[in-house]
Amino acid sequence: MRHAERLTISGRVQGVGYRAWAVAAAQRKGLEGWVRNRRDGTVELLAIGEREAIDALATACRAGPPGADVERVERAPAQDDGTEGFGQRPTE
Repeated sequence: MRHAERLTISGRVQGVGYRAWAVAAAQRKGLEGWVRNRRDGTVELLAIGEREAIDALATACRAGPPGADVERVERAPAQDDGTEGFGQRPTE
């Protein structure tokens, strides 16, 4: 069964390759969904898949790529939007 969660990552997370890193991290964990920058300076991520894989991604997101300075990762239940694969979306 697919589980879905929305993660909001704040701190110095834009302009440091966070989205590309998140795509690779999610794909390695077999997750589907997307990641995008938000105009408020955060990064938003929708992760869809096994709960344990989402937990592992959320843990990894607390560190992020080199150059990132993550202050907080907020998690919230989300609806599975049917996304296949994992990719980047435009800033919203």
